[in-house]
Amino acid sequence: MTIRRAVPPAPTLAPSSVVTRRRRRLLLLSPLLALLPGTLYAASGPMATPAQMLGPYYPLQPDVGAGSDLTTVDGKGRAQGKPLTIVGRVLDTAGRPQPGVLLEIWQTNAHGRYHHPHDNSPQPLDPQFRGYGRATTGVDGSYRFLTIEPVEYPGRTPHVHFRAGRGKRELLVTQMYLPGAAAANQRDGLFLALRDPAARRALLGVPEPGVANTLRFDIVLEAGR
Repeated sequence: MTIRRAVPPAPTLAPSSVVTRRRRRLLLLSPLLALLPGTLYAASGPMATPAQMLGPYYPLQPDVGAGSDLTTVDGKGRAQGKPLTIVGRVLDTAGRPQPGVLLEIWQTNAHGRYHHPHDNSPQPLDPQFRGYGRATTGVDGSYRFLTIEPVEYPGRTPHVHFRAGRGKRELLVTQMYLPGAAAANQRDGLFLALRDPAARRALLGVPEPGVANTLRFDIVLEAGR
């Protein structure tokens, strides 16, 4: 895939060029991806988080002013849907925290539609759902997003897209899946493309003990990236 290396204001991660595919092309590709060999991981230390495709709905012009709260646009209302907090840390395969990593997330609203001009779904937009957020990891590699639970739409299980970068360098593109959507996950071509059960588990958010509506999703980068 061709990457367009724009130069946005520091410390912005330069946006990738996005091919304006429709969902049907993504769904046609999914069974083919399932035939690819699984990713190899280090024999010791944390397993590297598997990469997944960027997809067609990464923002055409990422909002550099967006924060980590996707649930409001003007601060006067809240997005529709079930609230979800995503917390985690970014580490490397040697177990070292990775501070200063820019994380971007994007996902559907509570109706299964992306806030993107190329999503031609008949489902409504939610004017209070931003659909895209960004946060920079702290000194311990930690991050936190406020969003809503994504929902299943034709051909895809609920998921949240993640993109990690440092400066203008892209480090990882992946997706987080919901542990409560087990049946839908088992119908999803991109999830099933991960042949290793451990790789699938690595992309599942983990309920945070004692904290309602919160999933932990730790991201592990290859050491030296």
